[in-house]
Formats: sequence, C-alpha cells, structure tokens
Amino acid sequence: MAQNLPVEVIALGGMGEIGKNMFAFRYRDEILIVDGGLAFPDSNMLGIDLIIPRIDYLQQNAALIKGWILTHGHEDHIGAMPYIIPRLPKVPIYGAPLTLGLLGEKLSEFGIKESDVDFQIFRDDAQIKVGKYFVVDMIRMTHSIPDNFGMIIRTPAGNIVHTGDFKLDNFPSDGKLSQLEKLAAAGDEGVMLLISDSTNAERPGTTPSEADIALGIEEVVAQAKGRVFITTFASQIHRLQNIIYIAEKYRRKVIMEGRSMLKYSQVATQLEIMHMKEPLITADEMGDLGDVQLLFMCTGSQGQPMSTLTRLAMGNHAKLALKRGDSVIMSSNPIPGNEEAVNEVINRLYQIGVDVFYPPTYKVHASGHASQEDLKVVLDLVKPTFFLPWHGEPRHQINHMRLAQSGKVPPKRVLVVQNGDIVQVSETDFKVTGKVAAGGVYVDGLGVGDISDEIIGDRQMMGAEGVLIVTGVLHPVPHVELISRGFVRQGRDLENSIKGVALEVLENGVREKRRMEDIRDDLYGAVRKFVRKVTGRTPVLIPVLVE
Repeated sequence: MAQNLPVEVIALGGMGEIGKNMFAFRYRDEILIVDGGLAFPDSNMLGIDLIIPRIDYLQQNAALIKGWILTHGHEDHIGAMPYIIPRLPKVPIYGAPLTLGLLGEKLSEFGIKESDVDFQIFRDDAQIKVGKYFVVDMIRMTHSIPDNFGMIIRTPAGNIVHTGDFKLDNFPSDGKLSQLEKLAAAGDEGVMLLISDSTNAERPGTTPSEADIALGIEEVVAQAKGRVFITTFASQIHRLQNIIYIAEKYRRKVIMEGRSMLKYSQVATQLEIMHMKEPLITADEMGDLGDVQLLFMCTGSQGQPMSTLTRLAMGNHAKLALKRGDSVIMSSNPIPGNEEAVNEVINRLYQIGVDVFYPPTYKVHASGHASQEDLKVVLDLVKPTFFLPWHGEPRHQINHMRLAQSGKVPPKRVLVVQNGDIVQVSETDFKVTGKVAAGGVYVDGLGVGDISDEIIGDRQMMGAEGVLIVTGVLHPVPHVELISRGFVRQGRDLENSIKGVALEVLENGVREKRRMEDIRDDLYGAVRKFVRKVTGRTPVLIPVLVE
C-alpha cells in the first residue's frame, strides 16, 4: 500500500555546511524541492565568486518535480535560483511576497523573464498542495528577515516538520511572532521527522531579540557627535527598518550606499514591509546638512573589496571620506572565512581615527538563528519520532543531536548526514539507503561549473609557488627560453642552470629522434626535479615545445 512506502529526503546542500541550502523530498514518483541557495567561497578558493548546489539528481528526475517552495529571501536559500531555474522544468515556485519580490529582481538581472517562471505567492497560514502526495502547511517563524517560514510537509508516510531558519524572537520588529502553536499542534498530531536549524547549537541560552539590538544601536547614535555610518547585511530588513526609525527619532537624514542594500530596501518598501517618513537622500543631495544630521547605511559588513565601507576605510570612495568624529557601527559578525578581511577594515577605520562599534564589545548585532534554549523549545513542542539536524557544520549538527537526545522526549533515532545522502523515513524506520551526486558547482565570472577542484589546486599552487614556463625550440638548433612569474630566481646562475638541464633533454631527444610528446614529458620531469632539488620549491611548471 502507498502509505507504507517511505519518503526519501535528500539534502543537495546545507548539510555539514552553512550555505547553499536545498532539499528534495520524494514520495513514489513525485518530488518537492525546498529552497535553492548559494554559498560564498572560502579564502583558498581563488577567483571563485559563488558556489551553488549540484543538481544532477534533479535533472535526471526532472519529470517528477511537482513544485518548489522557498522558505525566505536570504542568499543561502534563493541565491542559486537564477543558475538552477533554466536547467529544470517550469514548475510552480511558491514563496511569500518579499521572497518572490527579491527573487524576481535577481532573475531579471539574469535576463529571466516573468513569463519564464510560475510564481505562486503564499501568505500566513497558507496550505499548499503539491502534486498528489504533498500537502504543505506553512509556519511563520521569526528570523532576521520578514516573510520567513518553516513548514509541515504532510505525506502518506507521515508528517515532516522543516523549521527553516529561525530564532524565537519575543519582540520582533514587525510584531509577528513565531507560530509555535502550529508546531505544538503538529507535535500532538504526530511528527515522523523533524529537520531543524543547527547554526547556533553550540551557543547556550537564547538568542537576543532584534529589539535589544535596536536599543544598542540607538545608544551609539544618541551619543554620536558627528556622522554615523552603519553596515549590516543588506537582507537584514528588520535591522534596516529599526535603523531608519532611529534616524528619524534623532532627526538624521538617511543615505543608503550599496547596490544590494538599495535593491532589498526598494523591494521591501514597494511591498510595504519597510516604512519611512521621508525618502532616502543621496550623497549628492547632502548639501549643507551638518554632520549630526546625517546617517549612512552601507554595505561592507564582510569586508568585501568593492563594498562601500571597505572603500571608505581604504580612502578610495568617489564621493565620501571618513574623518575624526565619525562613528562606524559594524552591525554584523564575520562569516567564517571573512574574519581577516573584516579585521583589516576595522584596523583601517581605527587608523583614520573614527569611533568603531562592533560585537561583542557593543550590543549592535544578534544572530538570526536559535540558540540552545530555543532549539529545546522546538524539540519539546514537536516531539519527533526521528530527527535530522540541518543547516550547520558537523560540529553544529552533532551538538544539536546531543541536545535532542538529552531532551524531555528524545527522538528514537538521530542521523547526522552529508549532502547527497538518501535518507528514507517512515513511521517505523529511519536510515540512509544510498547517495546521489552532490557537492558544489563553482561560479567564476560568467562560467558555471567549468572550474574544477583541480583548477583551484593549480591556482593555489601558482599563488604559493609561482609559475615557470619552459619553451624549447627543436630546430634548426635546439635552444631554451624561460618565463617565470612569482617564482624566486636566484640570479642568472639559476636561470642558466635550468636552461642547461632543459637543453640537454632537447638535444638528447633530437639525437634519438624521440616523439615530441616524449621529449616534453622528459623536459617536465628533469626540470621539475632540478628546481625542487636546488630551490626546494615546486612552481607550476609548463613545458612548451616548438618544432
């Protein structure tokens, strides 16, 4: 019977990492997709702009896809959609107004027309029917962006609760609380599987409210004697709204600098999610306003090289310059991998002489994710038979697992899985039964997927050891030319020695009438061995033979 078949739950991203969140839920011959996010590269992924999920499984089973649900508008949940949508069939894409508004803007930048997609807007308390087997009840959850949802996925095999990203904010900026009563009702009805946000599973206590952060920012603004510059994530709509309220209270005109922040604010304002008494002004419209009448909201919370705050800190902004008496509020924490860039910006700001306010010294930022006590609340309300920690690195997932196992009603089984694992779940069983292709696809400029780990390894080696190009001309008389970049040559002696080694290989090859491919291989091996022996270095070596 159909109801005895298990559901397959496949994370194509978001397991063992924070970023590129994407799930495929399969029951019989139907697939429901949840989210399609990106991740940002580590510092050792030289030249890579973005990482998106690998979707081989979805492409191979494209005819089974019945619908796509988006939990909220953060980049790690919708950022990969412009790359993925053209590679999959047109199906209904369900999202809240802000989520689809932000995604629509993003798609238009890629030349994807409104007619190319099937957007279906849902609102609070929506129930969405996807195909024959999936009925999804949306659950509003507080986070750092409005229109954020978790869900109850009802299937013939049983109910699955997916929390989405969340924290339990008792004083959210928009007054809309998490719908914990829906989680409790689901728990009473019976939840086969809980999938829950693990980001802050290591952090004790509860996550501070956005209202607390607004008070911390207001305290700095109230005492500021000059201009105020505030940077935060462009998608932190609640934070941006509170900053605007604070600016209005202290009669400061707001100037917003940064393309992404302007885009998010424009969409939120059009949807009447963000409100302001007076329109924003530009740097060109400051006129003779005094320093105490100005507040700048800008991008650059992660030390991005071309962001507004970074250009200000480096002194190369086209229209603005920081000065003593200015106050800079860093209303964010560095994403892992960005610490060095953020610290560089902060040090530059100190050198300029501005007053810098950043966490944890100042209470100007709070996470959008639940800490341990909030996670316990959800576990206790849902009382799942089985549990799948998600949205975190292995340490976060494992700590979330331990938290669940120590709860009032511990799950019968917890699995810590990796991207691509096929998790089969029914009311009586919960196990990994196989694996699909998963991992990251690198976006480098206009190229999507044409950069491999091997190429990144080459870039790392070139960055660390340099490049040595050895060009050998075979006829009429063998001779050698060298070009090096980033490879420390110890004067002419070393260069002449390398040429001598290479020339001997060429002369032997010509004398013995060896094939060019064999001569090239001999040249590579001999020069590489000699350079390593003499210098201790292993530059990227490129042998080139000319007939």
